[in-house]
Amino acid sequence: MKESLKKSWLLFLIASLSLGLAPFKEPHIWGKLKWIAGGNAFSGNEAMKPMDLFDTFLHGMPWILLLTSTALHIFSRVSKK
Repeated sequence: MKESLKKSWLLFLIASLSLGLAPFKEPHIWGKLKWIAGGNAFSGNEAMKPMDLFDTFLHGMPWILLLTSTALHIFSRVSKK
């Protein structure tokens, strides 16, 4: 599993730059992160609906996979030395 994640960094980069930043005017992930940071995402009248949570997951997952793959590369190089 770790090797598969490490080897797929280019796929994760492409997914992050396409799906992770879609739509390109203001990326959904950026708007969702601002919404969560604003404090209204989980309570009140403007709380996130299940569709918003899925959208956050969908646009955020390529970034999480890219960061995981990068961290695995860094840790493997550090552990070899």
